[in-house]
Amino acid sequence: KIAAKVDREDKEYFQTQIRPLLDCSLIEFVGEVNEADKNLLLGGARALLFPIDWPEPFGLVMIEALACGTPVIAFAGGSVPEIIEHGKTGFVVRGMAEAEKAIARIDKIDRALCRAEFESRFSAERMAQDYIRVYLERIDQTAAVPVPIGNSSQTLSQRFVAGAQY
Repeated sequence: KIAAKVDREDKEYFQTQIRPLLDCSLIEFVGEVNEADKNLLLGGARALLFPIDWPEPFGLVMIEALACGTPVIAFAGGSVPEIIEHGKTGFVVRGMAEAEKAIARIDKIDRALCRAEFESRFSAERMAQDYIRVYLERIDQTAAVPVPIGNSSQTLSQRFVAGAQY
């Protein structure tokens, strides 16, 4: 199944160049999907195929797949090697021949491990913790001298971490 938005300016190209390639009983083009349908589609897939051919700076769809416990088979470009751990959360491949071999091995990837990797690296909680850590480091760098608040000589970040009331 292929889910994708086809922008207005790309419709003619899609109809003339891409649509004929999809004329196969094994391929279903479902078009653009909403969040609920995306979760069902990704969660029910054996794998997300991500044959990117440009240096994708982040690759949100890979993370969405991992959130659903779905392993990813992706071309080794852009952020792919930073997001997918080869052999653990999917396969990072160099071309269609390697992708075909990876499809045959996809059931060796533990879907629960894909979800756990998402939670440990990409969840909202993890992101918030990382932001707080960076903010506290910056506060300590710019205000390393103790700031007297009440009877304490702790830095602002130490008081924040300790749950101090202001």
